[in-house]
Amino acid sequence: MKKLLLILLVILAGCAAPKKCCSQDISTEKLKEFFKFGTFYGAVNGGTSLSDVDVFSIETGQLTQAVIETPYDYSVIFGVRKMKQFGYQPKEAFKRGLESSFSDAATIGRWKNNLEFLFEVDYKRQEGVDYVNQHHFVRYVSTGDDWWNHWIGKVEYLEDNFSDIKYFEASERYHYTINNYFSVNIGAAQRLAEPYGYDPIDEWYSLQGFPNAPEYTAGTFTQLALDEGYEIVFDGQGGVEYFDPSGNVVATSKEVWEAVVVPTVVDEFTQKQRDAQDDKLQHSLVVGFDYYRYTKTSWIHAWGNFMPWHYDDGGKYSYHDFNEGQWQDLGAGIIYGHWFNKNLGIFCEGTYNRYWNREWHGFSLGLNYRVF
Repeated sequence: MKKLLLILLVILAGCAAPKKCCSQDISTEKLKEFFKFGTFYGAVNGGTSLSDVDVFSIETGQLTQAVIETPYDYSVIFGVRKMKQFGYQPKEAFKRGLESSFSDAATIGRWKNNLEFLFEVDYKRQEGVDYVNQHHFVRYVSTGDDWWNHWIGKVEYLEDNFSDIKYFEASERYHYTINNYFSVNIGAAQRLAEPYGYDPIDEWYSLQGFPNAPEYTAGTFTQLALDEGYEIVFDGQGGVEYFDPSGNVVATSKEVWEAVVVPTVVDEFTQKQRDAQDDKLQHSLVVGFDYYRYTKTSWIHAWGNFMPWHYDDGGKYSYHDFNEGQWQDLGAGIIYGHWFNKNLGIFCEGTYNRYWNREWHGFSLGLNYRVF
């Protein structure tokens, strides 16, 4: 992230250089042309999170009260984008990074034969949990008189820790325009991501020599906690204390141990094992469509991408083995708005994605009534 910020600062400094120096440097002129009509933005946003919660407990016959506090929510956003707006998108005085830009997911933008891009990083805290989300892509849509000049190239990186999805994707497609509103495309996609076909718990269970078709219980994973450095100490008088690898007491009863500590151990172990695996490259066939029609009183923008077939390289932790065969990945979106008259209008917009049977989506719909 430090490197990314440094690059942004260098670019900003170059764009702010005196015109005399820029005119003498061809590379600087090309850089300025590259970012022409682009917007650099940064913003800090925040607000109140969950309200404090009073927790009561009885210890040694005494009623005690504690307060669970959730710190305020915030987001720190840095980005740069260069994309031509669709007709339905409102003009903004400032870019804050919180705008719902469902159209960013569309395969084809409004700019043809020109490079479009988005680079955005979001540091955020939501309901007491810290996240780092990123979305970067570079897209080029070629159109020309000859059929071989109709192609789409796109490189994208998405990291959404709230939805637990992270991947790098590149796609190369041929697109065919049926009319002024509708086009279809077909090509290949390459995705680099963690091995979503890897199940750390299933692997650990098999290594223990347990029988097939496991029935997981909290007691089953006590051995996992011991393997991870936890310790159970009995005092010989019916009491018991549970310690974490740092020697801290985390529970003094079996009920708390199984209900609170064991699930945490399983979650941490799963994440550690997943992070230790190398990313896998997945080659897929992709087909899609784009539809865009706009007037001042009615518009619809819809797109879809479907991956019906994926190459099986037979490697370790292949998703083909995990899924027992082929699967279908897809991404789709729609933005619709209509004014029935000068007073009443409705809108509906959203996106839906499913990769490796992991889903993430967003939507917004409603109506407006304007009083004159």
